[in-house]
Amino acid sequence: MNMIEINADWNIAIGKLQQKWTQLTDADLCYVEGRGLELFSRIQERTGQSREAIEKATQEAFSRFNLVG
Repeated sequence: MNMIEINADWNIAIGKLQQKWTQLTDADLCYVEGRGLELFSRIQERTGQSREAIEKATQEAFSRFNLVG
């Protein structure tokens, strides 16, 4: 998989999360490698959802691309 494919897949997965939680902005979903906990915290702060619900939704959004273990 090349960088263009990874970027496209990432954008699709992020779009799925934004469809689920419309209040999320692109800035909320900006991910920097090694700072995954910050990403979950931002989503939780914006949505008020439980960590488990966020982890499940994230796993579902990214599972197609094997971006989340």
